[in-house]
Amino acid sequence: MTVLAASSVASQVYPGLVGFLVVAGMGIALYFLFRSLNKQLHKLGPAPQPGAQGPGRPPRPGLAAHRAMRAQQAAQAGPGQAEAGPLDQPPGSTRP
Repeated sequence: MTVLAASSVASQVYPGLVGFLVVAGMGIALYFLFRSLNKQLHKLGPAPQPGAQGPGRPPRPGLAAHRAMRAQQAAQAGPGQAEAGPLDQPPGSTRP
């Protein structure tokens, strides 16, 4: 029978000073990382209130508004003249 790994006192490795310094360095790095993160989050300010309009452009109309506009254009064009555009049909659709 062959022994692949024999345990002896000489082969046992302990972390020692190098392991402690690596863990301590990671702890110090995390401390400064979280301190910087805290500064950046304080710069953002409070969260906006729901329903409050802030500066900037107004929200764009959604899909319902787009479909209503297309239906209005089709009604103005008359029957047989309005064809469905690429936005009205899903890709690969065989609908006329």
